[in-house]
Amino acid sequence: MRSAIVWQNPHITQGRILVEAEPLALMDRHWQDKIDKTESGGILLGYRRGAHLHVTMATKPQAADRGWRYLFKRSARYHQEIAFHQWNASERTMDYLGEWHTHPQHYPSPSATDISEWRKICSQRQTPMMFLIIGWSGELWLGLSREIGIEQCMVIST
Repeated sequence: MRSAIVWQNPHITQGRILVEAEPLALMDRHWQDKIDKTESGGILLGYRRGAHLHVTMATKPQAADRGWRYLFKRSARYHQEIAFHQWNASERTMDYLGEWHTHPQHYPSPSATDISEWRKICSQRQTPMMFLIIGWSGELWLGLSREIGIEQCMVIST
């Protein structure tokens, strides 16, 4: 199992992005490590602490989600219910931080569809959003929103 990962936030001096081990383990269980596995994904939940983003939870793929070899469509309803429950349970401090999904690539990178969908998410939010893609080797691609664009922050190999 991976340990937590900390990245420098390239947009904010002294800012950090921390992803705890538990959400990483959940994502690792969904690698597309076989040709018959479809893409899967969920949302990232955690805390905004000043210049820092702290991911403490990721939702697992839900029954209403749809995955294909090269595409994942997240059904909003169940992921939103989980996020709302966590928000209430945390006394309204846990927040929706972004999205994660898998790609059938050794070195994952976002597709044009990913970028388009992420821009829609960012246009509805005033706060920075993060996006993780996990490749079939376990390599992670992390992107962070900035104004209307998404910038790659880091690639982490297993």
